[in-house]
Amino acid sequence: MENLDPQGSGPVLGPSIAEILAEHVSGTGSPLRTARRVADAIGACGDDGTWLSTVGRDELLDAAAELESRPGARTLPLYGVPFGVKDSIDVAGVPTTLSCPDFAYVPAVTAPAVQRLLDAGALYVGKTNLDQFATGLNGTRTPHTVPRSVYGGEMISGGSSSGSALAVALGQVPFAVATDTAGSGRVPAALNGVVGYKPSRGLISTVGLVPACKSLDCITMMAGHIDDVDRVMAVMAGRDDGDPWSRSAGPTYPGTPIRIGLPPVSELEFFGDDAMRAAHLAFRDRLEHNAFAVKVEIVEVSLAPFLAAGELLYAGPWVAERLVVFGDFLAEHPDSIHPVVRDILRSGQKYSAVDAFAALQELQELRAEVGRTWRDLDVLVVPTIGRTFTVEEVLDQPIETNTMLGHYTHFGNLLDLLGIAVPQGHTADGRPHSVMLLGNARSDDTVVHLAAALLDEPRTIAPPTTDHTERLVSWPNP
Repeated sequence: MENLDPQGSGPVLGPSIAEILAEHVSGTGSPLRTARRVADAIGACGDDGTWLSTVGRDELLDAAAELESRPGARTLPLYGVPFGVKDSIDVAGVPTTLSCPDFAYVPAVTAPAVQRLLDAGALYVGKTNLDQFATGLNGTRTPHTVPRSVYGGEMISGGSSSGSALAVALGQVPFAVATDTAGSGRVPAALNGVVGYKPSRGLISTVGLVPACKSLDCITMMAGHIDDVDRVMAVMAGRDDGDPWSRSAGPTYPGTPIRIGLPPVSELEFFGDDAMRAAHLAFRDRLEHNAFAVKVEIVEVSLAPFLAAGELLYAGPWVAERLVVFGDFLAEHPDSIHPVVRDILRSGQKYSAVDAFAALQELQELRAEVGRTWRDLDVLVVPTIGRTFTVEEVLDQPIETNTMLGHYTHFGNLLDLLGIAVPQGHTADGRPHSVMLLGNARSDDTVVHLAAALLDEPRTIAPPTTDHTERLVSWPNP
């Protein structure tokens, strides 16, 4: 395990959304002052691999000033709140590069999910770094500066949403938009001590996202607090007829004890990281003794069908789905692609239609088996990652280390689950410990409520509802 250096002390969160709004509305602060703070914070870090592009300082201040002068702007739910966007999601007039300069294009239209944030008064700051083509969970697969975790020790930042996690963990913005196909919105959150929320598929429109695997992709977010997640979801989520996977949110948390599934300890894998194992088992002990402000019931559940589904992602034909978008570019510009990413894309060329149908049938059987487990539990709790790695370790064994990072995340999207990475302190040697809460599709409010309890954040229980016709009806406003 890596020795952490004194410069890497962990996340230093900036003000929350609630705190920023209180300052802006009361007049003790303003969007212009917030914009200056953000620009100064980003400038002070230099090129650390967090951002691929940012709005120029003068342009950012002008946008904040315009917002301040706009009639009625103070009533907007995200008035002057700064945020970043992963550079696989379109913002009109800003190059979308996916960390591959030769792939870049300039979109004319902003992704609907991001447009909702802008319409709510949020202040766009820039595009964040990622593993190229959103292919990887480690943050090293970029031609730009390779980012490091805020915990130091040359620890990887995690990926593919590396910059989104760092922008929050460094206190530059209270939230950042990310994506998740195999854990990209959860692994970097775990490695930087912040919340990474992958909602149920379809709650946030993926129109304007360059797909990695279109059948699995989700737009997600990084944040410092669950209250920030609630506030952003109340704006960003919503039905979109342009997204064939779009769907409405499920029922609100009913206030009953939450049935938590814990795998047998013998099924947990920490890949030789004894300190991570000890930290996670200590957390489980607190959970089993009801040490958190929520009533829970513990149920034992096997991880076997979950892990079997996860193995299909890269050892099966889903890797070929990436060629739908990137196949022509691979054929025409192979030298423009990061070598590891190029090899992964090429590995998809070996699969046939027969392989795809066989895998789909196997996945459906596993979905049915996993589906039966949700009769007895509400939330599955596992480590977000089993161990951490240094940049050198990942560069030396890029595929093996990436597979270990995705051990607990690869199956989530394939099985149509939602997931939240929740920071839970540190290992004995000072590295981040994060737990992941997984729920069946559209059970988001219950899972988010448990996440809030684990972070000791009070959260209002909304009246139960089965009205799913509109997102804002069933997602509690903070």
